Amino acid sequence: MQEKLSLMIWFRLSRIYNKSIRESNQYLKKWNLSIAQFDVLAQIGSHKRLSQQELADKLLVTKGNITQLLSKLEDLDLIKREQEWKTKYLSLTEKGKTLFNEVVPKQEQFQASQFSKLNQEEKKQLLELLRKIQN
Repeated sequence: MQEKLSLMIWFRLSRIYNKSIRESNQYLKKWNLSIAQFDVLAQIGSHKRLSQQELADKLLVTKGNITQLLSKLEDLDLIKREQEWKTKYLSLTEKGKTLFNEVVPKQEQFQASQFSKLNQEEKKQLLELLRKIQN
């Protein structure tokens, strides 16, 4: 019975996550951004300047996995790459900063609204339980 309950929790979390991703993708279409592009924009914009390796670490992917994504964002004039010896640094262009300032607060509000049915205490409890599972 314990195992079945654990599986039900996992399925519920999976469904919530997938629904959130679908809704976020739909929401971000207003700015012609995918979730992956938004994540990159948000990370670089939050740090002002980031190495490609630091970005990969934050997104939990390999440096090679984000190369194509970065090229696309560079083609859209949202980011710029600068090589300093062996390290590639990423930063937002002016166009990227403008988009960051417009989309990040709205996406954060959108994501926060996903938990509007919970009161403050329930949100704290959920966060603590998720941390407990993660560790």
